[in-house]
Amino acid sequence: MKLATYKDGSRDGQLVVVSKDLGMAHYATGITSRLQQALDDWGFISPQLQDLYDALNHGRARHAFPFDPKQCMAPLPRAYQWADGSAYINHVELVRKARNAEVPESFYTDPLMYQGGSDDFLGPCDEVRVPSEAMGIDFEAEVAVITGDVPMGATPEQALDGIRLVMLANDVSLRNLIPAELAKGFGFFQSKPATAFSPVAVTLDEFTFQNENAWQAGRLHLTLQSTWNGRKVGQCEAGPEMTFHFGQLIAHICKTRNVRAGSVIGSGTVSNKGVEAKGKMQWPNGYSCIAEKRCIETIQDGQPSTEFMKFGDTIKIEMKGLDGNSVFGAIEQEIVSSVADRAASEA
Repeated sequence: MKLATYKDGSRDGQLVVVSKDLGMAHYATGITSRLQQALDDWGFISPQLQDLYDALNHGRARHAFPFDPKQCMAPLPRAYQWADGSAYINHVELVRKARNAEVPESFYTDPLMYQGGSDDFLGPCDEVRVPSEAMGIDFEAEVAVITGDVPMGATPEQALDGIRLVMLANDVSLRNLIPAELAKGFGFFQSKPATAFSPVAVTLDEFTFQNENAWQAGRLHLTLQSTWNGRKVGQCEAGPEMTFHFGQLIAHICKTRNVRAGSVIGSGTVSNKGVEAKGKMQWPNGYSCIAEKRCIETIQDGQPSTEFMKFGDTIKIEMKGLDGNSVFGAIEQEIVSSVADRAASEA
C-alpha cells in the first residue's frame, strides 16, 4: 500500500491512503490519524489500512479525492530517529580519490553513518530555505526506509524484517560548511539542514511488477532519476552497487541500542561506477549529488567546474517502477533564500 501525510496546520498532519497509480487518496482518520500511530501498532492497524487501500484501488472508497503531492508533508513529518548511511562505496571512493586519499579497508566492511536532525523534515514540494549560496547548496538523491521496532543485537537478516515502508529522500547538504565541521571530529551538524522525502511511502509488496520483484535482499533494484533545473543529470541504479543493504545498515545501529518504530534510515547518495570508453572514464548514469560530479571533474581535469545550486534552482527526484509508472511520486523543490524570507516578514 501507499501512505502519505496531508498538511492540516499541525506538526504531524493527517494520514491518507493513496491509490497505486497516485491518482486518488482517502483520509485514514477512521482507522488512525497519524503514521506514527500506525507504526506503533503495525500488526493491528496496517491490515485495516490495507483494506482501505484495496477499496480505493477498486473504486469502492466513498470519500476518495484526487491526490495532490503539493499538500503533502513528509510521510513521517518528524521521527524518533534519522540515521543516514553511505551505502554506496563508489561515492566514498570518488570523494577520497578527488583529494588523493585512500579508502580505509574498514569502509568496505563497516558502514559509514551519521545521525541527522529528525524533528523537522520537509515535504516533497516544500522550498529549501538556505541563508546563503556561499554555503555550497547541494541535493542528495537517496532511498530511505521507515522501521518498526528492531531489537539491539539484531542480525542483518532479522533487521530486514523490521522494515515497514520505503520512500525517497533529498538529503540536502551545505558542502562548504562540511570541512570545518568534520575537522572538529564530531561530524555533520549545521551542514545538514532539513531533509525532504517523497510524497508517499510504500510497503515492500508494491515492488512486485508482473511477477518480477524489484526489492531483493534489502536493495531496491530500480532507477533513481535526478533532474536539476529541468535537465536530467542522474539515472542511477539503486540496487546492484549498494555495498551495504538496508538490513546491514539497520543492524549497524542495533549493535549497541534498540531501533524503535518510526526510525528513518537512509541509503546515502545513490552512486554508480564509471566505465572506460575510448580510453577515458565516463559516467553514463550521471550523478545523484553535485559533489560527486565535482569529484569526477577534479579527477579528470584537476579541478571542479560545476557550481553548486543557486537561489531559484529546482531539483526533481523520482523513481519509476518496472511498469514505467512513478512509485513514490516526485520530490520537486526550489532553492530559496531564508534571509529574504526574514526580510519580507520584518518589512
